[in-house]
Amino acid sequence: MLFDLFRKNRLFFLPYALALVVIGALQWFCTQEQLMQWVNSRNSLIADLLFPYVTYMGDGVFFIVVCIILAIFNWRIGLMGFASFVLSSLISEFFKKIIFNGSPRPLKFFEHSTFEYHIIKGLDVHSYNSFPSGHTTTAFAMFGLLAFLDDRKDRGLFWLFLCVLTGYSRVYLFQHFVEDVFAGSLIGTASSIIIYLLMCQWVIKTNHLRNG
Repeated sequence: MLFDLFRKNRLFFLPYALALVVIGALQWFCTQEQLMQWVNSRNSLIADLLFPYVTYMGDGVFFIVVCIILAIFNWRIGLMGFASFVLSSLISEFFKKIIFNGSPRPLKFFEHSTFEYHIIKGLDVHSYNSFPSGHTTTAFAMFGLLAFLDDRKDRGLFWLFLCVLTGYSRVYLFQHFVEDVFAGSLIGTASSIIIYLLMCQWVIKTNHLRNG
């Protein structure tokens, strides 16, 4: 079943795998400080206006609203969404609050640096609990699941684009390092895969018992 999931959603998984390799290589050859400086120095007025709203696609409240909408049309799919949200959030919070509690975010890391970083005026930028990125985790858990559920598999790249865009917004807004987003994407994707497969097994067993 796992192989079938990968095969059917190859337009999601293949570009995602390529992105992991590329970003992983960048992290191997560059420091997190260098990557953050590269992203932060490439700012623009349009991006400053856009990304504070884009980043809400990774907000937990947004995911819950999506789950409620899904549940209205199909309660099983809505339940699947809630389960993916809960699992991904628990894993993310475990790493963020227990394993890597107090890890400095870019604002704290560059506090005494000579680097003149760019921050959008009026934006609330946090200082601690950087790893992993919760918004990125949520985005990949949500849009990844929607990609698996979408009958139009040619839209897999579109769902991945929303995931990546949300993750990039966290770095652009000076809220997270690249490694935080990288890890968040893995947690979110893994959570959506686990929940999708478990729910499919449950539906199959339920239908078997009902028909048997």
